[in-house]
Amino acid sequence: MSKVIIPQGYRSALGLYDTQTAIGLLKRTFEERLCLALNLKRVSAPLFVDPNTGLNDDLSGVERPVRFDLKETGTDAVVVHSLAKWKRMALSVYGFSAGEGLYTDMNAIRRDEDMDNLHSVYTDQWDWEKIITKETRNVKYLKKVVQGIVGAICDTLDFLKCRYPQIDVTLRRTVTFVTSQELENLYPDLTSKERENAFLKEHKTAFIMQIGDALASGKPHDMRAPDYDDWSLNGDILFWDDVLGCAMEISSMGIRVDEKSLDRQLEKAGANERRALPFHKMLLEGKLPHTMGGGIGQSRLSMLLLGKAHIGEVQVSLWDEETKRICKENGITLL
Repeated sequence: MSKVIIPQGYRSALGLYDTQTAIGLLKRTFEERLCLALNLKRVSAPLFVDPNTGLNDDLSGVERPVRFDLKETGTDAVVVHSLAKWKRMALSVYGFSAGEGLYTDMNAIRRDEDMDNLHSVYTDQWDWEKIITKETRNVKYLKKVVQGIVGAICDTLDFLKCRYPQIDVTLRRTVTFVTSQELENLYPDLTSKERENAFLKEHKTAFIMQIGDALASGKPHDMRAPDYDDWSLNGDILFWDDVLGCAMEISSMGIRVDEKSLDRQLEKAGANERRALPFHKMLLEGKLPHTMGGGIGQSRLSMLLLGKAHIGEVQVSLWDEETKRICKENGITLL
């Protein structure tokens, strides 16, 4: 059964139909702001890929993709977990130049997801990727892009509140940057999630950097696949959510691996067998452009900006009967 938290006295600011209209307005507005901030163009993207290409994102390495066979080809396909690697290949194929990028609607099924107020087996996000130069492959440029994304999110909230004054949500535009090791040093006795909650409760908007590598404690802050983000140049954008009283991750993003960091991270992760896959071979041979990118949760952002308590209020998914009962009894309308 999924875990459900019912905030005391919670009532949605928007009814069912206003919610649906607001979600559409939110998505259109944010896409416009994001494209302006990062110089992106929309492209179409796959729902499934060939498992032998190495293009599917294996997340933390233990999640099982949804696999099915194709009658006509006699081969298997897997539903994407995200498009982290596909986007980089697409930038090369489409002929984008440095400073230009793409975004797309990514829909995925994450069958092994632990379900709760923030997590569903259905994942929808804006996947984006842009070409950078070797000279901008650094922390300074990473922070600049993060500030652009946060600005686009806050601009979208301001626009929504003009249309729906009853939305009582506030966000801090100022981003506090902190590394995962600095976070561990601040809160050595807390778990990773507890550290995020403690830090975000004070700072409200943060970018937690350098996720994937082992910390001084011997454990990573969170798991990251070794073959898309450079663990020294990545991070998560989080906001403090007043409705649930916790930190909410909106985006996982980063500057992508180059030949050296991919070689190093594959070795650390014990994933050297991936070197033979087409995508990885191209990367190790320097045949793909330097890029950065990430995913921005569409349902998560809708929850945050509309002041919702459960992700099922802004997306259609499957839930167990107990979750449906609890939500119904407490006035939470699951779509």
